[in-house]
Amino acid sequence: MARNPQRIFYGWWLAIAAAVGLCLGGPPILVFSFPVFLKALVQDFHTSRSAISLAFSLHNLVATFASPVLGRLVDRLGARRVILPATLAFAALMIGNRVLTGSVRGLYIFNMVGAFIGMGCGPIAYSSVISRWFDRRRGSALAVMMFGVGLGASAMPSVIQRLISAFGWRAAYAFYGVAMLLISLPVLMALLKDAPEELGLAPDGAQVSTLIEKAEIDGLAWREARRTRTFWFMVTGYFLLGASVHACVIHLSAMLTDRGLTTQTAALASSVAGAGLLLGRVGSGFLLDRYFGPRLAVSFSIGAAVGILLLLLGHGVSMFFGAFLVGLGMGAEGDIIAYLTSRYFGLKAFGEIYGYAFGSFVLAGACGALLMGLGFDRTGSYTIPLQACLGAICVAIFLFGRLGPYRYGVREPVDADPGLRASAAAS
Repeated sequence: MARNPQRIFYGWWLAIAAAVGLCLGGPPILVFSFPVFLKALVQDFHTSRSAISLAFSLHNLVATFASPVLGRLVDRLGARRVILPATLAFAALMIGNRVLTGSVRGLYIFNMVGAFIGMGCGPIAYSSVISRWFDRRRGSALAVMMFGVGLGASAMPSVIQRLISAFGWRAAYAFYGVAMLLISLPVLMALLKDAPEELGLAPDGAQVSTLIEKAEIDGLAWREARRTRTFWFMVTGYFLLGASVHACVIHLSAMLTDRGLTTQTAALASSVAGAGLLLGRVGSGFLLDRYFGPRLAVSFSIGAAVGILLLLLGHGVSMFFGAFLVGLGMGAEGDIIAYLTSRYFGLKAFGEIYGYAFGSFVLAGACGALLMGLGFDRTGSYTIPLQACLGAICVAIFLFGRLGPYRYGVREPVDADPGLRASAAAS
């Protein structure tokens, strides 16, 4: 008698474990909570905001170059052998932060080391394992995984602020490390598996007799992917889009107060942008299972362009809608770039290829915010920088529209969308 199929495919438990790992990973504490630490660090070290902000810039710079390195390790060793040691090491770094954070220079080292280790238990490693467990529902699984990032980004700053107020900023880092050891590490140790074959399963819970097809396990090597037009179109498009939306979100509060809005109203607009980011991060993944990825990338980019136009020309409520659209475009990037990497280049060197793509996205955020600030300093307003962002997104839309059909498409298309079906047939 045949075995009864599992009610819940094990891959979904793994996606939940990945969400827990990302919720208590590097970005929520070193990226999204950095503004919360900023003032406390300035006061404690008796230095300027720019000196402390350099720690964040150094973090992003190291993360940019560490991404492909950690991605290559994931390809060679497997995600579990990278994620578990990195999670343990990151927790130890947080708990023992006093060893490095005795001076501003030590703070820089702390953030750079955190960036490198954090990449080992970040989106690249988790996206790699999720892509191996799912094919037809890969986008939905990535959405579940990315929900952890969104939850950490929205909830962690408030939690950290309370800890800083009650115990100080060094204790806040230490509490975070303890939470990683007590919550995320046990969950990952219990649930994390590199591939469904380890449990006698197939992607999406299909019958074992229909295990991964050759096209899905081969893919392209990094040296092959970097020679394709598709790779450079995709990475350039996301760099331009990422730089533009990051610049707008980071400077949103200053932009709106310059228009005469109160600081409270500007903060509300930032929350609206955050809501758009969370919705885009989760919603785009589910849409990727039903619609052609580049078409979604074009749609979200057009929405971001409309949002920037509203920030440039709008007033009142329209500016809030503009902030929401920009946040929506920013949030959708994380899912779409991981998904497109798996569909255009396969899974053979997914970690390394996605590492370069993700690294460019991190670098784009740093460059966009810096250029927006320089543009304002030179011109005295955000008008020209916003126009430049609008132009950059228009170029990105053109590049996404030229990506073409998937090379490693879905085996059984789950929707009647012509682009998705054509891509699957072309592969």
